[in-house]
Amino acid sequence: MSDAGGSDPLAAAFADGPAFVPYLAVGDPDYESSLAYVEALAEGGADVIELGLPFSEPIAEGPTIQNAVVRALEAGMTPTRFFEFVADLDVDVPLVCMTYYNLIYQFGSEQGPRPFVERAASVGISGFVVPDLPAEEAGALREACDEFGLDLVSIVAPTTGEDRLEKLVAVSSGYIYVQARLGVTGASSSVSDRTTESLARLEGVDLPKAVGFGISSGEQAATVVEAGADGVIVGSALVDIVAEGHESNEPTEATADRLESKARELKEGALEGYGRRTPTPEGTSD
Repeated sequence: MSDAGGSDPLAAAFADGPAFVPYLAVGDPDYESSLAYVEALAEGGADVIELGLPFSEPIAEGPTIQNAVVRALEAGMTPTRFFEFVADLDVDVPLVCMTYYNLIYQFGSEQGPRPFVERAASVGISGFVVPDLPAEEAGALREACDEFGLDLVSIVAPTTGEDRLEKLVAVSSGYIYVQARLGVTGASSSVSDRTTESLARLEGVDLPKAVGFGISSGEQAATVVEAGADGVIVGSALVDIVAEGHESNEPTEATADRLESKARELKEGALEGYGRRTPTPEGTSD
């Protein structure tokens, strides 16, 4: 269970420089290994960790994360096991559940998001990312999050129209997940030149902006933060390490060490990018 305190742990995570936000699919490739891997990310410098609750139709995910979801589901991961997993974690950073709305809506004895949100709050989840939930239909989940003090993080794509952008911002809290490029998740060798444009569109929004989709190296993390991001979100590059360890029968401890090392690289890159920014002239605010 996360020990992160404060009334708004996600806001606090972005308060002192750029945040590193890694993602892993919970239960990949098995329960105990997954616990070790998430804890390794915290040791490596994660400021927030996105925990993927596997869903059988992960439409926003590329092949890397789809394969992770399959491994986790085959190992027995369910929403109930997910909550047990979060309770078993020994980390002191905020945890965000990333999943699809059907799992949230169908959980518990009554339909609707409230039972899921209540259970999530009880084990230490700080917020949600729900890729398939339109802003127009987010009212019930937003209301439940408000009731239990959790955040709802929206994803903004390069093609998000202005009207839709306003609606997404209106239902969002914690941070904005800025999609760096079009398509599905997956590591990339370059960072989209649309990142700066996407960040500029959100300039007046009073929430941290974390950029994801395609970041796989410390240098890419530095580039994104230098462009103005308040944080970087990394998933596929880390899931690749889990997959490689699983396929080669690498000991869990060795895979965890590699994850911790990669996390340090990405966190250091984000800090380097922050240091590269042009200083704000005296008498103005950034």
